[in-house]
Amino acid sequence: MKRIGLIVNPIAGMGGKVGLKGTDGSAILTKAKCMGAEPESSKRAVKTLERIVSLKDEIELITYPSEMGENAAKQCGFVPKVIGTIREGRTTSDDTQQAAKDLCKHKIDLLLFAGGDGTARDIYTSIGDELIVLGIPTGVKMHSAVFASNPMRAGDLALLYLQGKVKEVKEVEVMDIDEEAYRTGAVSAELYGYLKIPFERRYVRGMKAGSSPDEKYAQEAIAQEIIDNMEEDCFYIIGPGTTPRSIMKKLKLDNTLLGVDLIYGKELIEKDLNEKKLLKHIKDNNVKLIITPIGGQGFLFGRGNQQLSPDVIKEIGVDNIIVIATVQKINSLNGQPFLVDTGDRELDDSLSGHVIVVTGYREKIVYRIDS
Repeated sequence: MKRIGLIVNPIAGMGGKVGLKGTDGSAILTKAKCMGAEPESSKRAVKTLERIVSLKDEIELITYPSEMGENAAKQCGFVPKVIGTIREGRTTSDDTQQAAKDLCKHKIDLLLFAGGDGTARDIYTSIGDELIVLGIPTGVKMHSAVFASNPMRAGDLALLYLQGKVKEVKEVEVMDIDEEAYRTGAVSAELYGYLKIPFERRYVRGMKAGSSPDEKYAQEAIAQEIIDNMEEDCFYIIGPGTTPRSIMKKLKLDNTLLGVDLIYGKELIEKDLNEKKLLKHIKDNNVKLIITPIGGQGFLFGRGNQQLSPDVIKEIGVDNIIVIATVQKINSLNGQPFLVDTGDRELDDSLSGHVIVVTGYREKIVYRIDS
């Protein structure tokens, strides 16, 4: 009987919708809760476990108590072996590291963990590459290459691996950034090491790739194209990233590189908005969203822009989303489609298909979106 381990970081992703760009540290977590943030990781872990529930009588699932895995496992009908102890509602990175060490002693075949870059880093710090792991994406920042494209694909890949249908195991990067610097618009991702994952390209994506200096002029051309075609009496939500930022620079408006800004009549209304503020501004108004995919990964929604929640996207309307990207960024995907992972399956399906992408001044292409 094969053994599968499960670690859920219960606070991962809580800072996303409220615009805090992460939940590292007790002070930020407290602030996120005060702003109405709710746990997301256990729900997403359930979506993964639902894909492997057919094996529940053929595998042993070992996990940590309560919100660190037990609850999600039992919700899916598993009868998990629960080890370790935690302080419910007060878990920290130390708990993640201890859970990884304890699970390693049980010689498990695959460790599933729900979290973000910080969780991946904690696992690497505690056990190195002793286990084969797979990340269930639940964090705000996911620069690392250890995560499946979405929770469902994590489950599909785990199922295939446990059935012996995926043979390749690959060492991939564990990256993390300084959240405090990140909140000020500075991105400095550091390589911490490598973890081993079951590898099947259609289920995972590589690490995030930044924009190169060569893209500057292409970004400016895209910005001019967008500005020339801006409608009157229309709000424009400017998503994160250097390509959308070029629009704000051309308009000489203050902006947040890694946040979400709102303009009207080519003037700044408010910058770095969270989900609630966005909904307040745009409800029943004419709105367009300008967004760019993450370089090297291709995510349009669900990575680093959780302020653009399903409720926000539905209020905007799928037809009012404008995708912009340089040709270099599109080429970095090597033919792989853009991805969406909003947490709302029906919305992800409605976003899938093909989209027109602005790639320059009076230049556009059609590109595929998948979920």
